Amino acid sequence: MTMEQMKQRLLGGRRRCRAEAVPQIAAAQVQLRRQEQHPFGGLRAYVPQQMGEARLYRAVREAVPVVDSAIYKLIRMTGGLKVRCGNQSAQRGMDAFLRTVPVGRAQVGIQSFLDGYLDSMLTCGQAVGEIVPAAGGGDIAALLCGNVEDIELREGEHPLQFLICGRNEQGKMEPLPYQDLLLFTPLNPEAGSPYGVSLLRSLPFMTEILTKIYHTIGVNWERCGNVRFSVTCRDGQGEAPERGRILAEEWSRAMAQTRDGSVRDFVAVGDVDIRVIGGDAPILDSEVPVRQMLEQIVAKTGIPPFMLGLNWSSTERMSTQQADMLTTEITALRRTLTPVVERICRLWLRMQGWTCGAEVLWEDINLQDEVEEAKAELYREQARKLRLENDAAEAKREL
Repeated sequence: MTMEQMKQRLLGGRRRCRAEAVPQIAAAQVQLRRQEQHPFGGLRAYVPQQMGEARLYRAVREAVPVVDSAIYKLIRMTGGLKVRCGNQSAQRGMDAFLRTVPVGRAQVGIQSFLDGYLDSMLTCGQAVGEIVPAAGGGDIAALLCGNVEDIELREGEHPLQFLICGRNEQGKMEPLPYQDLLLFTPLNPEAGSPYGVSLLRSLPFMTEILTKIYHTIGVNWERCGNVRFSVTCRDGQGEAPERGRILAEEWSRAMAQTRDGSVRDFVAVGDVDIRVIGGDAPILDSEVPVRQMLEQIVAKTGIPPFMLGLNWSSTERMSTQQADMLTTEITALRRTLTPVVERICRLWLRMQGWTCGAEVLWEDINLQDEVEEAKAELYREQARKLRLENDAAEAKREL
C-alpha cells in the first residue's frame, strides 16, 4: 500500500467518525414574523420613561376617538383672546398683527398658532415654537410651531436658565444660536425635570386594553358574518372517500355561486351533518369592560361625558359641577399660555419702537358662565339693597 493510499484511507475514516459524532440538528424556526395582533400593538410594550414618548401619545389619540375629541374640545374652548396696549396707535397695530401674522401651513393669526402650540403641549407634555423676525429686525415675519422630538433641553448656569438644543449638520445636539427667539412651555413639569407631563401619560395601558377589546369585537363579527362550515358524511366505509369528494365539489360550487349573488340549494343523500364552525361559541359582553376603560380615560381628560357623546346617567346638578370643573381646567391652560402671548407681544412692541406694555385678556369660556355671573351679581345687589333698607329702618328707630 502506497503512502497516498494510506493517507486517503485515514482521511476517509476521520470523515466517517466526524459524521457519526455530529448529531442531527433540527431546522431553526423563522424569527422574522408578524408580532402585532391589532394595528396598535405597540401600546402593550410601552414602558414609561422620564420624557414623554410623543409617537406613542399620538398613537393613543389615533387609536381612541374619545381621546382625540377631548383634546380638540379643550383646544377650542381655551381659545379666544385680546391684547390691550396702553397706546391707541400701538393697539391698532397690535390688533392687525395678531390677526394677520403667518403661522405656517397656510394659516394666519395668533389663534391658529396657539391651537397648534396647545395641541403639542397637551399631547406631548411640552410645546416649542419660534419667532421669525423679518429682514432688518423691524417686525415679526412669522410664528412657527416646532416638533418636540427634534429638541433637547440642557440646564443653564443657574436653576432659572435652560438651553434648547437641536441637531447640527453632523447630527449632534448643540444649543441653538438664538435662544431669545425660541418659545418653550412644559405642561405641569415635575420637580427635577425640565420636561412637562403629557395629558395622556397614564392612558397607554388603558388604551391597549380598549383597543384589544375593539379588535376582538371586529374579529368576532367578521367570523359571524363570514362563517365557515363543517360538512361531515357518515356513510359506509367503502364509499366514504368518493362520496366525500363529491360532497366537497358540490359544496364548493354552491358557495362560489352564492358569493356571485345567485342562490343555489345543496342536496345530499345519506347521513350528512352540516355545522357552522365556531357557531356555538358565545360572544363576550363588552359593555361593562368598555365602560370601565372609558370612565378612566374621560376622568383623565377632564371633559364631561355628555360633551363626548357618552350618554351616561347625569343629573342637572352633576352637569353643573362638571361644567365648573371644566372651567377651572380651561383657566389653568390659559394661565400656562399667557406668558407665551405676552412675550410675543412685548417683542413686537419693542421692534416697532413702542415702550408700552401689553395685557392679555381672555374671552369668557361659555354663555353658562355669563348667566351664573349675572345671577350672582343680581343676588349681591339684592343683598345690598336689603342691607341699606335695614340700616335706614334702624336709624329711624333710634331717632
